[in-house]
Amino acid sequence: MQFSIVIPAKNEEANIGRCLDSINGVEWPKDQYEVIVVDNGSSDRTVEIAREKGAKVFVGPELTISGLRNLGAGQGTGMILAFLDADCTVSRSWLRTASPYLQRDDIACFGSPPIVPDDATWVPKAWFVVRRKSVEAAETDWLESMNMFVRRDAFIACCGFDESLTTCEDYDISLRLKVYGSIVADSTIVAVHHGEAATVGHFFRKELWRGKSNFAGLAQHGISLAELPSLMAPSLHCLIWLLLGLALLAGNRHVLVAALSLFVLWQLLLVGMIFRKLSAADSIWTLFQLHFLLNVYLVARSGGAFFLGRRKDIRRCAV
Repeated sequence: MQFSIVIPAKNEEANIGRCLDSINGVEWPKDQYEVIVVDNGSSDRTVEIAREKGAKVFVGPELTISGLRNLGAGQGTGMILAFLDADCTVSRSWLRTASPYLQRDDIACFGSPPIVPDDATWVPKAWFVVRRKSVEAAETDWLESMNMFVRRDAFIACCGFDESLTTCEDYDISLRLKVYGSIVADSTIVAVHHGEAATVGHFFRKELWRGKSNFAGLAQHGISLAELPSLMAPSLHCLIWLLLGLALLAGNRHVLVAALSLFVLWQLLLVGMIFRKLSAADSIWTLFQLHFLLNVYLVARSGGAFFLGRRKDIRRCAV
């Protein structure tokens, strides 16, 4: 068996059929891949639909999403573990474009950030500019677990996903997988994520939740230099806003000018970061959209880390 496709799910009745239909339609021999759905205790028809579509179904009602993926990986027999989310669909060429990596022992993990559907709102379309890669295929620091392929031997060696983390588990496992080979982003391995935040409010709530395991992840894998900017930026962003607010309350002209200058400098730095992500095909309107979303993102990530985050038990080898 070449590929074991592992899909965690909970109450995904609206999505799981579409996801499995897209997998069943891939241009790849049916006997060379298997589909494993790991259900988290759904109260709807998720399990029934998954079985109707030919997936192997296992149930882990008390597990985190990392635990669900580990359970599915343990039940699979493929030499490559392909992790996909239930609200994603894949292109017909999905496994075919992934197949050149089957014999690449020097590569531990490969995949690509899932794209957004054509009918998506401006929020996910703008934010994808941040998530997309600048070249078709190249080494990267980490990959999202919504469309992630991992060599089974490397997955077992690094102990799989950290079950003590409720978010940021994909970044954490990427750091540990690097010991066993490169991580490659290849945009030809196409998956579509239909569950991206459609509104600013939804975007804020999702990033608030995603930020909750930021510090817990540090306790597990330590701090890398590449991680420092993304860790410091949310806290620094909120601190600058706080200083500006305090300066306004103080009513001192010199303090206000200093705080306002710091605020403007910071915002210009954010604009510069966005410019680095833009391509020639992006409009100036995308710049304004991204600048707004980046401010929302930094506030949400800071709030998630400080107010939702909590220390959990240390990671155990689960596979």
